Amino acid sequence: MHGRGYQGGGASFGPPVTPNIIKQLLIANLAIFVLSMMVPSIFALGAATPVLFWEHGFLWQPLTYMWLHSTQGIWHIAMNCFVLWMFGSPLALVWGAKRFLRFYLLCGVGAGFFIVTMPYLFMASQGAEALRIPTVGASGAVYGVVLAYSLTWPDRTIMLIFPPVAFRAIWIIPIMFFMTLIGDRSGTVSHVAHLGGVVVAWFYLRRQGQGGVLPSLNQLKFRLNRWRMRRRLRAVRREESSGRRRDHDDRTIH
Repeated sequence: MHGRGYQGGGASFGPPVTPNIIKQLLIANLAIFVLSMMVPSIFALGAATPVLFWEHGFLWQPLTYMWLHSTQGIWHIAMNCFVLWMFGSPLALVWGAKRFLRFYLLCGVGAGFFIVTMPYLFMASQGAEALRIPTVGASGAVYGVVLAYSLTWPDRTIMLIFPPVAFRAIWIIPIMFFMTLIGDRSGTVSHVAHLGGVVVAWFYLRRQGQGGVLPSLNQLKFRLNRWRMRRRLRAVRREESSGRRRDHDDRTIH
């Protein structure tokens, strides 16, 4: 991805400065990635697994899972580190190290609670086996960072390398959700973690008064009720239209 508008409105690949907190987070993720390759048993303890958290007391997992990444390839950790560097660096420069780290951890841990809780809420449809699926990765925290970036600089232009498409930063999160949904052919992407990170970031930014274009809960309820009313109205109109066609057919057929 390319970013436009860091300095003087010009285009650049990534942020011009990488803050120390971003460097430290990248080093920590890479160091734990190497450690997990040498000690694979760390996944059993650190991955966010619903049944272990709620029924066996592995209460640390919503924190530890976000430092682990799949060792089956470099793609998982590479993408998380790249997105963290790309969108986290300008945010950390504006917020400062302490606030950025607090936000990053809050989004990651919040997404972890989503991961260990949602399977219980939807167990009737997913089955009991969903409670034993472990989840690792910093994606929940990263998605929260991307949301904060997109609301801090909503009009900044982002250019994808492939495909070469430019769009405003406010559309980053919808585009990322869409790309992961269509690209998850193996079913191994934790969309719940992504959603959890975004939801936690949303609440945090609203409470801080920095939601920007984010709607409030009352606004969301209003939009939902309006959508439901329009849906009912369309259904009534379709029914009336069908009724008129039936009446017309009855009158013209002898």
